[in-house]
Amino acid sequence: MIIIPESAIAELVTPSDCLKAVEEVFASMANKSAYNFPVIREAIGHADALYGFKSGFDRKSLTLGLKSGGFWPNNASKGLTNHQSTVFLFNADTGKCRAVVGGNLLTALRTAAASAISIKYLARKDAKVLGMIGAGHQSTFQLRAALQQRQFEKVVAWNFHPEMLCRLEQVANDEGLPFEAVDLDHLGAESDVIISITSSFAPVLKATQVRPGTHLACMGTDTKGKQEVEAELVGIAKVFTDDIAQAVTIGECQHAVERGIITKDTIIEIGAVIGGANHGRSSADEITLFDGTGIALQDLAVASVAVDLALAKGVAIEIDF
Repeated sequence: MIIIPESAIAELVTPSDCLKAVEEVFASMANKSAYNFPVIREAIGHADALYGFKSGFDRKSLTLGLKSGGFWPNNASKGLTNHQSTVFLFNADTGKCRAVVGGNLLTALRTAAASAISIKYLARKDAKVLGMIGAGHQSTFQLRAALQQRQFEKVVAWNFHPEMLCRLEQVANDEGLPFEAVDLDHLGAESDVIISITSSFAPVLKATQVRPGTHLACMGTDTKGKQEVEAELVGIAKVFTDDIAQAVTIGECQHAVERGIITKDTIIEIGAVIGGANHGRSSADEITLFDGTGIALQDLAVASVAVDLALAKGVAIEIDF
């Protein structure tokens, strides 16, 4: 069995590696050669933690496995990342455990890759202002990945705790872009693309705050009850997602579906756009929304990349198991 510790991931896997792997997974899902199994995600009644499993199988690449982990909100005070996860890969021919891979950084990278792919395929080509809602651990990964997809000229941001926005300001400054902390009304009025990456259980952004032509990447809702934007906003947008089954049960779409504002049949898999079966954005004035629920196949794909790179570079830890 191969072990790739968390400490080794940063030297092995790049954001571009993750973008390529996640894009291929979305396309494979659209071709029905890869699928995710139902997600288990529950509050465990200890440490205020959410814990669960995501698993799946890609028949094309023979990638089989699961990610186990969740969200421990008190970890920051212990010097640890709130999101903790580990990926387990199995040999599809025998069922033997092939590898155990540290999943914390990979989760941040693959989540950022997913939203970046949505911007690549759905945002207007002339998008200039990027709006960020949320300034937690994953926000800087989101911002860096997004800035590679369009010629953005400015970054505006809002967070529940404004003092945390400095981390986004630093990224913007590193990229030579002006940065401004704003309220949500100004963020919606200025932004051509909005990324939300929070752990909110109540809508933050309203439909009336978003202007025509905006692309939204809603990346924080991955659990029953979570919500980042009004259901009415989902209702006026052309909606895309990584996985329709997850979108309507644990994603941002769950609330709009429950209220009958949209139906499952109106949601489009992003893989259909990548593969050319769907044209994506229909007009410059259309609001597009990507419901990024976070799927097992993303985790398995980037973990497989980490294993392949570790083997190629001779840094993989191999043990009898």
